[in-house]
Amino acid sequence: MNWHFIDSGFNTGDFNMKYDLELAYKCKPDEAFFRLYRWNPFCISIGANQSFDDIDLSKTAKDGIDVVKRPTGGRAILHAEEWTYSVIFPLNYQYSPKEIYELISEALIRGLTKYNPLLSKSELESVQPNIPKLLEEPSGVLCFASTAKNEVKFSGKKIIGSAQRKLDKTILQHGSILCGTYHQKLAEYLKTDSETKIKLGNDLTEKTIEIETILNESVNYDQLKICLTQGFEDFLQIKMT
Repeated sequence: MNWHFIDSGFNTGDFNMKYDLELAYKCKPDEAFFRLYRWNPFCISIGANQSFDDIDLSKTAKDGIDVVKRPTGGRAILHAEEWTYSVIFPLNYQYSPKEIYELISEALIRGLTKYNPLLSKSELESVQPNIPKLLEEPSGVLCFASTAKNEVKFSGKKIIGSAQRKLDKTILQHGSILCGTYHQKLAEYLKTDSETKIKLGNDLTEKTIEIETILNESVNYDQLKICLTQGFEDFLQIKMT
């Protein structure tokens, strides 16, 4: 398997989602991609089956926040102070989609640990929540309000949120590695009443955690990028080009 690393830097939400799809559709049976990217302007992405009606588009426009739909599932995320990763992997008989999801999460934990040993306490969620029931609750519009099986958490709180989709013979998986707290402002951009916004904002604060919060220091994004890439190479025993 030939692995390729891509650091595409800062781009719009539309560019980032189209680029992930482009990589997925052009991926050959003997190659895979690991991509890290960021967002300019900050962007709210919603899941493939989620409605834009959940978002207050007049407020996002006023505040210069981009809004885009992901090709994967899940719910709304405010992409701001984070590294976003994507992995494009050919679907073959070696790994099932569930196994790929778990391997990616473990590789990400290896990268976090390289960045700072305190992050070695990150672990995989072992329980799959009742997703249909969660979607019926007010917090169902928020991706980070719950943790799915094999997503990465720290001290019981979600630190990496991921989503996966099968595209023909390829798996596309991408997700947010939370570095700073700006993502918690997502509730302000939901189309709901003030009381619900406060509750949902509290949910994000209680159920998520960020590298900056854990380490009590600003994140060195360049160093984190290097460590995440090395973590993938070490855990999967590969060398990226």
